[in-house]
Amino acid sequence: MVERLPQNPLIKPADVQPSRPDFEVIGAFNAGVARVGEETVLLLRVAERPRERDANYAVAPIWNAERGEIDFFTVRRGDPDLVEEDVRVFRYRGDFYLTSISHLRLARSKDGVQFAIDEKPALAPLAKTEAFGLEDPRITLIGQDYWITYKAVSNHGITTALASTRDFVSYERHGIIFCPENLDVVIFPEKIGGQYAAWTRPVGKHLGSPSIWLARSPDLLHWGAHEPVLTPRPGLWDGARVGSSCVPFKTERGWVEIYHGADEANRYCCGVALIDLDDPSRVLARSDRPLMQPEAPYEVEGFFGGVVFACGADMRPDGQVFIYYGASDETTCAAATTVDELLTHVE
Repeated sequence: MVERLPQNPLIKPADVQPSRPDFEVIGAFNAGVARVGEETVLLLRVAERPRERDANYAVAPIWNAERGEIDFFTVRRGDPDLVEEDVRVFRYRGDFYLTSISHLRLARSKDGVQFAIDEKPALAPLAKTEAFGLEDPRITLIGQDYWITYKAVSNHGITTALASTRDFVSYERHGIIFCPENLDVVIFPEKIGGQYAAWTRPVGKHLGSPSIWLARSPDLLHWGAHEPVLTPRPGLWDGARVGSSCVPFKTERGWVEIYHGADEANRYCCGVALIDLDDPSRVLARSDRPLMQPEAPYEVEGFFGGVVFACGADMRPDGQVFIYYGASDETTCAAATTVDELLTHVE
């Protein structure tokens, strides 16, 4: 059984201080998770937009890497070249823009429920390939280093970038490791067959549906040997697209991966896949029913309703597994389960 914490949502936009006084936080969600000593650490995706907006204009905040500041691209509503697809995005003359810009913010907790949130970003846009922001981090501990994969978004497309830290105080950026469009990258926490492994999600423009692929690397920086491993199943909860959610963790039966899927109605749920211990390209089983689906009011309604989207799971000392997930692209929530319960979904 998976039980949502009664304190949900744990983190709401109002709980996060904006990075600048003229901005407002509209989302604090899709957090990567790590255990540091006795603390649970979240690396939140914080989405912001200008506090004061003219209703006659669509506005996109864009990081200008050359000047080291944010510009604002505006288009008057009523312009025939403006297409507003939903509250998150718009297109103008064929180009894609976001209505908010995201950075990564640190939050710490002793109990995994009550979090203290830093006042300033941990990682903010820096490169030109991050002009639209940093999104959806995943955190893998290998040795003493925490490796952070995140989406770097710009007019050049969605890439996956890599950063590392030992203390969540200072960070080293390693640049782009997967070119557009490749996202939802989770790195396995140990070498398999002498190489590092990652599940990725390249997005084909013409053929194929959004599926999970495997990539291998000798050093975490250079990736190859790509191959598809898990594809959508038309008619089921993951019929339209699939992508990795949490960093896989090891059990006697195999690697357990909590992944996300969306159906043809764009409804996002979470499920479970079991992966061979010695071959990360071999999926032994996957859940026919969702582990979690949008049901609670804060999951069904919100900034972009109908979304349950996890980016990290915390294996707690008491044997529980806390799954931290974004609800409706707005808040951070958590649900408690156990390893045994997760394995029942792949029997």
